[in-house]
Amino acid sequence: MNHGSVDMNETWPEIKKRKMKERRGEVFDWVQSLVVALLVCVLVFTFAVRIVSVSGTSMLDTLHNNDRIVISNLFYTPKQGDIVVLRKTTFSDEPIVKRVIAKGGQTVNIDFEAGVVYVDGAALDEPYILEPTRRRIDFEDETLVPDGCVFVMGDNRNGSTDSRDLRIGCVDERLIIGKALFLLIPGADIEHGERSDWSRIGRIR
Repeated sequence: MNHGSVDMNETWPEIKKRKMKERRGEVFDWVQSLVVALLVCVLVFTFAVRIVSVSGTSMLDTLHNNDRIVISNLFYTPKQGDIVVLRKTTFSDEPIVKRVIAKGGQTVNIDFEAGVVYVDGAALDEPYILEPTRRRIDFEDETLVPDGCVFVMGDNRNGSTDSRDLRIGCVDERLIIGKALFLLIPGADIEHGERSDWSRIGRIR
């Protein structure tokens, strides 16, 4: 009997047995495909991407409180201007979200009167900040970022605790969990009656 053809000599019990066998084979294939897909998802979310919730308003107006963002550390090397999620237990047990301002070997200076940040003597063009940088915190003089570290600040410069604060300071790159890539679910500030703005979904810059 050729595959897919019907044997006219088959009895009803034989036909029923054959169909049950075929059905079991289809179910097995479906379960196998599902297991493989789940394993791929687990591996991706373990080693490639994660979803993190933004806590607080230090990254306004780029990111809002309760935003859900996708981050990745796969083959990642920090670059100036990147938004990163990091851990700094001297400040908080929770992950914090900041923007990389300078890398190891670069110098950072801030003119608080003009509200301008300088890296290696050049003023940064920062269209993403909420307002000019006026808040000094612990920042005193020009800072040389140690090798293997980054200097980070929040986009809400006057409402952010960041590398200007001695509790955070320059952050070891090994403490970076990943780079923020995509705003997946916009947060809603229920306490202040604000609803989620779904038009904000998209790539994070």
